[in-house]
Amino acid sequence: MPARRVPAYITSLIRHFEDLRDGTHGGSASRRDKEAHFEKAVQLLAPIARQVLTEMNARLLLDTGQLSETGLRRTADGGLNASWALSWPEQRAAGVEPIMLQAYFGGGFHHPHLRGTTVHDWPLNVFSDEDAAAQLSILRAIASSDLHNLVYRADYRIVPAVTANSGTPLFPGVKAT
Repeated sequence: MPARRVPAYITSLIRHFEDLRDGTHGGSASRRDKEAHFEKAVQLLAPIARQVLTEMNARLLLDTGQLSETGLRRTADGGLNASWALSWPEQRAAGVEPIMLQAYFGGGFHHPHLRGTTVHDWPLNVFSDEDAAAQLSILRAIASSDLHNLVYRADYRIVPAVTANSGTPLFPGVKAT
């Protein structure tokens, strides 16, 4: 029987739990070395985060959104943070936060995490290009969940693709399941 590839979300959880067990992150025990891993993870994740938000902008926001990113920065608690955000006119007018993908390593945290505006704390275990690419589905889930939750904080009318095509299917020929 051929070996099965372990799905990325399972790998992330296993690495996370092993880190907790071993007191390490990526094989490193010191905060300094863990932060070096985090800095590399942010660099590797950046194009994947941009891809996810660009997809959402094109299909759901009808290219009305604006993508911004912070780059790596030190937080007030001594941790590190980097974020990629997608804002658009309807979201701003409704007074809700943008969709955000965030990599953060809190000052008192044992290891880093991913989060969104409304979706919090997914293990961040990215050490290679392959690891970063495997996070695509996770980042899509975080961003999609954020948009869903932002609609509940405001209204479905913050999604331009829905209001522009009122009464007609967004993707003709594709049946919802």
